[in-house]
Amino acid sequence: MCGIAGALDLNGTREFPAQRLLAMTGAIAHRGPDDEHIHIEPGVALGARRLSIIDLAGGRQPIPNERGDIWVAFNGELFEYPELREQLLARGHRLATRCDTEAWVHLYEDHGEAMFDHARGQFAVSLWDRQNRTLILGRDRVGICPLYYTERDGWLLWGSEIKALLSSGMVPAAPDPKGIDHLFSFFCAGTTRTYFDGIKSLAPGHYLRIKDGRVEVKQYWDLDFPDMGDERRLDNPEPLIDEFEGLLRQSVERRLRGDVPVVSYISGGLDSTVVLGLSSRQRGSAVPSFTVGLDNAGPDERPQSIEAAQVLGSKLTTVTMDKAQIASAFPELTVAAEGPILDTSCAALMRLAQAVHSQGYKVALTGEGADEALAGYVWFKSQKVREAIVGKIGAPIPRLFRKFMLGAVGGGSAHRPAELALGGVRPAQQDMYELISQARSTLYSDRMWNRLADHDPYSDLSLTNDRMQRWHPLNQSLYVGYKVMLAGLLMISKGDRIAMNSSVETRYPFLDDDVINFCAGISPDYKLRGMNEKWILRQVAAKTLPPQIANRPKTMFRASLAKTFLGPNRPAWVDQLLSPESLRETGYFDPQVVARERSWQMMIPRITPRRLAFDVALTCVVTTQLWHHLFCGGGLCELPTWTPTTIKNVDIPEVVTS
Repeated sequence: MCGIAGALDLNGTREFPAQRLLAMTGAIAHRGPDDEHIHIEPGVALGARRLSIIDLAGGRQPIPNERGDIWVAFNGELFEYPELREQLLARGHRLATRCDTEAWVHLYEDHGEAMFDHARGQFAVSLWDRQNRTLILGRDRVGICPLYYTERDGWLLWGSEIKALLSSGMVPAAPDPKGIDHLFSFFCAGTTRTYFDGIKSLAPGHYLRIKDGRVEVKQYWDLDFPDMGDERRLDNPEPLIDEFEGLLRQSVERRLRGDVPVVSYISGGLDSTVVLGLSSRQRGSAVPSFTVGLDNAGPDERPQSIEAAQVLGSKLTTVTMDKAQIASAFPELTVAAEGPILDTSCAALMRLAQAVHSQGYKVALTGEGADEALAGYVWFKSQKVREAIVGKIGAPIPRLFRKFMLGAVGGGSAHRPAELALGGVRPAQQDMYELISQARSTLYSDRMWNRLADHDPYSDLSLTNDRMQRWHPLNQSLYVGYKVMLAGLLMISKGDRIAMNSSVETRYPFLDDDVINFCAGISPDYKLRGMNEKWILRQVAAKTLPPQIANRPKTMFRASLAKTFLGPNRPAWVDQLLSPESLRETGYFDPQVVARERSWQMMIPRITPRRLAFDVALTCVVTTQLWHHLFCGGGLCELPTWTPTTIKNVDIPEVVTS
């Protein structure tokens, strides 16, 4: 992994100031502490911070082709680079390095914009074609690596993190109320929207083509599923189990590649344990493992993690946190993730990455992505029950239950989404989304609703696959999970951003292209069999892990929500952020309602829909206020604010100009 940033003059050939570009790359120095380099020529500037993992001595970027008329700066990994390198050499290309960054210029020479069809891995890439005065900005298929962009003063600016854009001195940190509405609707800023006005996230599986001042967004890949009834199914599923095991082994082998040691995250669950087991078998000895323990701050999986590490022979490092430590980490976490965060367990994962870095490691494998591929979340089971009820007695009973649950939260029906809000389907996640977002009707201020006007967050997601209604209902829900929660939440506040905050690259065997395509194509019954989630993965685990590990039930790694910020040991800055003065300053929430709901929340029984909804919603209020304070002007609490990087009186790395 690395960090990239740059600028393109949309109207001519102005030269972008080196000091400004260095301010942008300096803001993301944590992504690449090993090297810094920039390339500037009339009309375009490319910058990179490098985390050296492959070809430690020779992988400096931006890097050109042999003629020097195509330049690339790249964040991420092309895991099949050894094979790709041999193919490029066989086609007559001369390669100056062993680094996968160099592959991009030659893929572009051979295939043009179709290069993305041949690039497999996790990446964000910027490529400049001088002859055709064309810039390409692209992102991997499922959104593991981030890439943000904006237009200011006739320039297109881009960066691996929003902090790079803000540090340009050209982009103010202004909030986008619609992005905040996404947080309360989907737990993250979904798809291309961010929490900052005018700053967009390039969608997974897409690239930008910029030529003659025209910015075009193009899609090169989308997740697809067979028509319902056409999924792969065998009378004897053993060949499919063996095929899946082979794909997982291949995926793990690819993600062990590099010139630095690799470690593995592990929890009490099946996904990360399978990854640790396969990686240790591939290496011939157990790789080191890292886990989180929670002290009275949520379900504690330390016993299961310790057992798995001992059985597999892995040296285990445990990071332990309680509610106070989680809360105290949130300012740093918010700066790292560049947005308000709902999931308090992200703070524990940030500390886990810091522990990996402190021991000198740069790369960690994780089990993220298995739940999206193989229906690992509880809401997929709820959907199956709902579909069964509808099939037997029709839709009225589920509709009455929905009306009752949302009514129990309060707030009326004015801001509820349509029953089939996403392309005419109702994914499993919508039951959960609706319950939490119902609290918006109570918490938002009149000023916030006026700013949102007729904004529909569901339409804003732009999930436009025209085949969606032909898929099995479970696959429809899996598609939404990949597009919204995986890319918008898990790959940011549980993935790239909090790991790279400590200069650690996380790799995801379950997000391998071949693994994703296999899981998309098999029968839903191999994913969710009865109420047993990830059935086919459990069959693989039974072949590769001891029974006491392979048969573990699904657990969700989560930490306490409302008690972390509303309990008696909350930090002083929480009350400051929720003071009437601070709430009026931001204007998002009604101060009187927030005060009332805080007091009620400690009295309402835990099992009620209202308690559940406002546990989440009030956590979102706190973290939204915190994000606004840190990035959008301060003044809401005693915490210091984030300030853009400035570069003054320093030696400028070699600048290549043409």
